[in-house]
Amino acid sequence: MHLRHSIAVLAAGACALIGICGGPVVAGGQKVVVELFTSQGCSSCPAADKLLGELASNPSVLPMSLSVDYWDYLGWKDTLALPGHAKRQRGYAGSRGDRAIYTPQAVVNGVTHVLGSDKQAIERAVKSASNGAQLDVKVAVADGKIHVDIPAATQGGQAGEIWLCPLSKAVPVKIGRGENSGQHITYTNVVRGWVKLGEWKGEALRLSKALSEISGKGKYDAVAVLVQAGKVEAPGVVYGAATAPIN
Repeated sequence: MHLRHSIAVLAAGACALIGICGGPVVAGGQKVVVELFTSQGCSSCPAADKLLGELASNPSVLPMSLSVDYWDYLGWKDTLALPGHAKRQRGYAGSRGDRAIYTPQAVVNGVTHVLGSDKQAIERAVKSASNGAQLDVKVAVADGKIHVDIPAATQGGQAGEIWLCPLSKAVPVKIGRGENSGQHITYTNVVRGWVKLGEWKGEALRLSKALSEISGKGKYDAVAVLVQAGKVEAPGVVYGAATAPIN
């Protein structure tokens, strides 16, 4: 029924990169974003949740877990769901014009959607997205602030919005009822909220945000920054993304 339903943290390397231990860890690189729309009440989702965790080992991929709440009526309320995630999923479907909304659904770089448990389909979509020009976004956390550097556009006409997401790198959940009753599932890079940092008009941009101003559902230990075309109600292609840990 429900089928339609990193920075990599290397302490020594970071110290060598900046020359001193305890300083800011700067995250950059050209990452392909894989957003998994999932639900604790979806019997087809655990395989996709596991696959998303495996994707986290790929330094060129930024996996993000977006739990939705529209299956809560089946007997278990998703403990990680945010109402905005279902709205984002509907926005993607509207932008594509295909009305495809299901779990587990993986959206790759804001454009291609595939079944979230289909490893080969995700790998193909990631490879295709990697062939495009990606912005080398950089994120650093230091002195109680998140610092973001976005380079100038690689192509004409690029513009969009800048979003920051607090993340929980790994969240274990024991599901007590519903179709996944009794299962222990670990969710990877759980999105705890969405904070709009500003607009990007294609020019090089540097901005900062105090950690004290970042709020989300539950605790978080990392942040992700996405530069994305479109608007919140109709998101488009992700031009670039990066993550950084919060110590």
